[in-house]
Amino acid sequence: MTPDTALILCRLLFDATVILIWGSSAYLCALVSPELARLVGDRLRWLSAAAIAVAFASTVAMLPLRTAIIGDGWSDLLTPEMLGAVLTRTDVGTAWMVQAVGVVLLGATVVLPPKYRQMGRAVCAALLLLGLTLSGHAAMNSGWLRVMHRINDGVHLLSGGAWLGALVPVLFILPMLGRGTLQADARVAVMRFSTTGHVAVVLVLLSGATNTLLILGSVPSDWSFSYQRLLSAKIAVVAAMVLIAIVNRYVFVPKFARDHSLLPLKACVVTEIVLGLTVVALVAWFGMLQPR
Repeated sequence: MTPDTALILCRLLFDATVILIWGSSAYLCALVSPELARLVGDRLRWLSAAAIAVAFASTVAMLPLRTAIIGDGWSDLLTPEMLGAVLTRTDVGTAWMVQAVGVVLLGATVVLPPKYRQMGRAVCAALLLLGLTLSGHAAMNSGWLRVMHRINDGVHLLSGGAWLGALVPVLFILPMLGRGTLQADARVAVMRFSTTGHVAVVLVLLSGATNTLLILGSVPSDWSFSYQRLLSAKIAVVAAMVLIAIVNRYVFVPKFARDHSLLPLKACVVTEIVLGLTVVALVAWFGMLQPR
């Protein structure tokens, strides 16, 4: 395995876990009743703890891997001089320091009272996603265009992360739609997710198109570049996710009101989660490539 491949894997793990924490925590805080949020939060407790641990471990690994890539490969992985130079003299190092602080704060949320834990995690995860705009393609411009690009990229990350990350608690809430004392709360929570999901999807599409124009100046049509091939694949997967979300909202949700069949709803949510992880993997990959 090359340092580049290892870094792509670290990026995938970090991005996926932070998106999970951001989307699920924000959803439970803002759109779910307190009692239902506590119940679902308890069921997600071990998954959340594992996500924080993976985010911390992948962050620790990223700086040495970046150093190995900038230097002469694995031999420079832990060279103190190279590590110090990357940390203090590059945008990558600045972004890593912000990420490291954010991950430590995220881990510290375990000591917060349960009432504030989800909110604390949502805030920390949101800041970690915004920290990703400090390096990479969002920092390729200068002046006002760099600021605009970073803001747009932040909107893309937060809206997309909110949509994808919230799918996990939604999957836990769906079985409560047809039974239990929290049936009414579950119905409200699912409908709120559907409503805000419309807004998130619009923001994802608009900010994604803007990002493409800021980086390429046109649609990704030159497939001789791996970046543009992978970006095209990402666009196709996102389009599939949007189509599934539309079918779920306007076909299967009304159908559930008649026959109370949860299978189509669950199948759609699981499929969207798998496709969402595919998008995250593609971004982790082409985010390290030259656009043109």
